[in-house]
Amino acid sequence: MDLVEILLPVRDNAGAAFPKRAFDLVRDELTERFGGLTAFMRSPADGYWQDKAGATHAEDVIALEVMTDTLDEDWWRDFRKRLEAVFAQEEIVIRAHAIKRL
Repeated sequence: MDLVEILLPVRDNAGAAFPKRAFDLVRDELTERFGGLTAFMRSPADGYWQDKAGATHAEDVIALEVMTDTLDEDWWRDFRKRLEAVFAQEEIVIRAHAIKRL
């Protein structure tokens, strides 16, 4: 089993908050496909990243998690590309960890 974590920005590059509807659509698609979702949205995490010039930027991010018995990497790559378009980001981080369900 794998745990897949998606980190989404709370605001766009100009500082405007993304509409709740954008997050609702992601939640609905993942819940329908995987049968459940955990969303850590109440206390955004502090995210930091460096641009190509080496400058450090800060942003608020939320984390979404789903568990899956099979990891379809092609589907996740396509999903990441769609998220990058919706949230106007150069890269959305999606990572997977093998887990053991207890």
